[in-house]
Amino acid sequence: MRASDADRDRVADQLREALAEGRITPEEHTERIEAVYAAKTYAELVPVLEDLPTAGDAPDTEVNLRKETSPQAPDRQSPTLVAIFSGAERKGRWLVEPTTNVITVFGGVTLDFREAVLSQREVTVNVTCIFGGVDIKVPPGVRVINSNVAIFGGTSVPGDDPLEAGAPVIRVTGLTLFGGVDAKRKSLKRRRNGSQG
Repeated sequence: MRASDADRDRVADQLREALAEGRITPEEHTERIEAVYAAKTYAELVPVLEDLPTAGDAPDTEVNLRKETSPQAPDRQSPTLVAIFSGAERKGRWLVEPTTNVITVFGGVTLDFREAVLSQREVTVNVTCIFGGVDIKVPPGVRVINSNVAIFGGTSVPGDDPLEAGAPVIRVTGLTLFGGVDAKRKSLKRRRNGSQG
């Protein structure tokens, strides 16, 4: 049976979770993500997850794609966030385009990547921040690289980046003037029933 974009996104999200839990290495994550987005049928998706636990730790020939408990496909939103004398936020399950543009003037923006699905191994957050602030939350296992130019401002990124060469990358670029960009690594809290909080 043919797989849909939503099916591929759900499998990609399960792989991101497996990477965050340490079940697969960043290199394996990269290889499997490439296989997921090249897959055309369910049969091509099965091998990607067959050695990973499914809901209830039971093997599932449908790759857990049709279970009601499967997370929704990520929201496809505008790749540009603008906050002028205001605030903007992006969180939950969202599809991260290759480049996300953030423009904030006398405002603030929060980008939460902890449940996001990256469209490729390296994505760029291009920031134009004037008299404002940008807060970025990333999960464990994701590298943050600062290529942002700060004038009378600053950019801070986590100092405990993963050492693996194939780790997913979020690259921060752009210009910060009289403002700040603050990226922090933070895990999602898990409730006992397995939902996220």
